Amino acid sequence: MLVGVVGKPNVGKSTFFAAATLKDVPIADYPFTTIQANVGVAYLRTKCVCKEMGVADKPRNSVCVDGTRLIPVKLVDVAGLVEGASEGRGLGNQFLDDVRQADALIQVVDASGSTDIEGRKVPPGSNDPLKDIEMVEHEFDLWVYGLLKKDWERVSKALEQTGGKIVDHLANRLSGLSVSLADVEQVILHNHLRTEKPSTWTDAQLMQFVVGVRKLTKPSLIAANKSDLPSSPPNIDRLKQTERKVVPCASEAELLLRRAADHGLIQYVPGDGSFKVVAPERLTPAQAGALRMVDEKVMKAFGGTGVQEAINEAYFGLLSAVVVFPVEDETKLSDKEGNVLPDAYVMKGGSTALDLARTVHTELADSFLYAIDARNGKRLSADHKLSNRDIVKIVSSGKRG
Repeated sequence: MLVGVVGKPNVGKSTFFAAATLKDVPIADYPFTTIQANVGVAYLRTKCVCKEMGVADKPRNSVCVDGTRLIPVKLVDVAGLVEGASEGRGLGNQFLDDVRQADALIQVVDASGSTDIEGRKVPPGSNDPLKDIEMVEHEFDLWVYGLLKKDWERVSKALEQTGGKIVDHLANRLSGLSVSLADVEQVILHNHLRTEKPSTWTDAQLMQFVVGVRKLTKPSLIAANKSDLPSSPPNIDRLKQTERKVVPCASEAELLLRRAADHGLIQYVPGDGSFKVVAPERLTPAQAGALRMVDEKVMKAFGGTGVQEAINEAYFGLLSAVVVFPVEDETKLSDKEGNVLPDAYVMKGGSTALDLARTVHTELADSFLYAIDARNGKRLSADHKLSNRDIVKIVSSGKRG
């Protein structure tokens, strides 16, 4: 699964990405700092099963910090979007191309209202972040609408004459956006569109279809950045009154904490509500002051920076992801080398035991016999749907995993 970090220019999008991934990316106080898409590894935070099962784990593909499991996930930070992007303005075509394969989106907005629709600095509170959100969504919709509209009349009439299916055409045309045939059928059914007479669809109905596809296949949440600034709280309250999921964030504070922890100056795990200074003698006066400010204005005020919460919400909330722990020995919860709970896999919601086998190794899927729930020893069929924090052994005819 891939989550895209999107938004208009100069809202702190690259800072959010850097804070989440600790990847060096260009960060500056002007529009279009991000030119090429940046792909990095962030972490999904979840409760490990080690303490529940009474074992000392030895992670291999992830990290366990005192019962908190941090599992690598992929984020992509794409160029900022401006009005007219659907027609190629700014870096619009590149933005839309970079975000095609994303399964979900985190839209970073300037909750303080201190950047205008183009990403230029304005007095705090003078810009409405809700309009920024609507602009980004609308430009994406216009881009997809343009893909369909340019030959809609010819194609729709031809399908009616030949008995072709509009759902097949739409699924094929939108396959590059990770849109499936089932997705197309669901949106058409929800909007009561006539599949036997697509030539009668109005422009409004076609746009209604496009909006439905975006909401279904590119679900999004709002990272209300700069939440620690004085002008932000009223805007955040207004954003929360919309149908969107809103997570207040302070990306600069998170980046400061992550870098301080990386240098061994503080004890901090992404998503914690507090931190501990472990090397005060190594802090410069400026660093100590910055940490005190983060503690007072962010951690004590909001209970955290919100960056990890946004990532977790994107995967667990928008994508209904589950974390599964595959083992080879269901009694010792280990692999063949004796490593206890070595791996944690992030699976899409609705994934089955067979999907897990395929994720671990294609050979396991090809020769799949059954799976075993390590908690109770029950056999699981290939189509058994996995639940969050399952511990599963895969049994195959070729090898055991």
